[in-house]
Amino acid sequence: MKLAKLAWMGAAALGAALVAAPAGAQGTKVAIGISGWTGFAPLTLAKEAGIFSKNGLDVTIKKIPQASRHLAIASGDIQCAATTVETWIVWNANGVATTQLFQLDKSYGADGMVVRNDVKSIKDLKGKKVAASAPGTAPYFTLAWFLKKNGLSVKDVTVVNMEPGPAAQAFIAGQNDVAMTYEPYLSAVREKPEAGKIIATTLDYPMVMDTFGCTPKFIADNETAARALVKSYFEALEMIKADQKKAYEIMGADVKQSGEAFGKSASYLRWQDRAANQKFFAGEFAAFSKEAADLLLEIGVIKQIPDLSKLADTRFVQ
Repeated sequence: MKLAKLAWMGAAALGAALVAAPAGAQGTKVAIGISGWTGFAPLTLAKEAGIFSKNGLDVTIKKIPQASRHLAIASGDIQCAATTVETWIVWNANGVATTQLFQLDKSYGADGMVVRNDVKSIKDLKGKKVAASAPGTAPYFTLAWFLKKNGLSVKDVTVVNMEPGPAAQAFIAGQNDVAMTYEPYLSAVREKPEAGKIIATTLDYPMVMDTFGCTPKFIADNETAARALVKSYFEALEMIKADQKKAYEIMGADVKQSGEAFGKSASYLRWQDRAANQKFFAGEFAAFSKEAADLLLEIGVIKQIPDLSKLADTRFVQ
């Protein structure tokens, strides 16, 4: 009798799980490339809290530097990724076909430029040595954007290619005149005022925003799974609202931060819910993509501007 009851309970649980998971997305395997950037953390939360699996997805998250994330997509090692809006332009311009599905976050001071304490303004950076990721990455683009807004270009400085984490640590250690970094690494500089100061962030120049996307083939072959990915992200945001302490602890652990420290990093950005996504793709997305593409062409990161009208599929955020 007990065995029969256990068998019935097991079948009922399996049935419930099948009902909970979107039809057609059952166990769809998808590998996602991200970095330790705070804005991407809800994807980690969706994985660790079982949200992806509840929605019928078998997700693997891989930490891949932004400079080589497109290579992982091109090789088929990953099918989806998170990165900045302008980076998708670079990837598509260089033959790596990708389509954005939803907006993850907007930076409100989470990305910045740190300089030595004797530097008075960005205009004083001419001839300085700047640590920044390689061309085609968000930190390099942010550097170009900040410089352009102050009458300079990347040709006016010497760029030393370093990823955001090492760039911040090297700066604190006394290397390089300037560094481009982001949270949680930017906070490491905030805590060492004797090493230098933050001269500008995305509060001064609001231009860093991240989106999630996949290859057109993955989306075409797995539309239900694509919808489940979007749904899972929004559910992760709901979990953050419902139990912030637990969510921050899960997301912080992934980047070796306490929940409290993670919360401080997260205070410098805004995750974007469904309503914010709808507003973003209704106008701001196209306007920013055009300005970003023009700058990327100007600084030589791309040789031609791809068809910007085909870089996003917004069906799943409606």
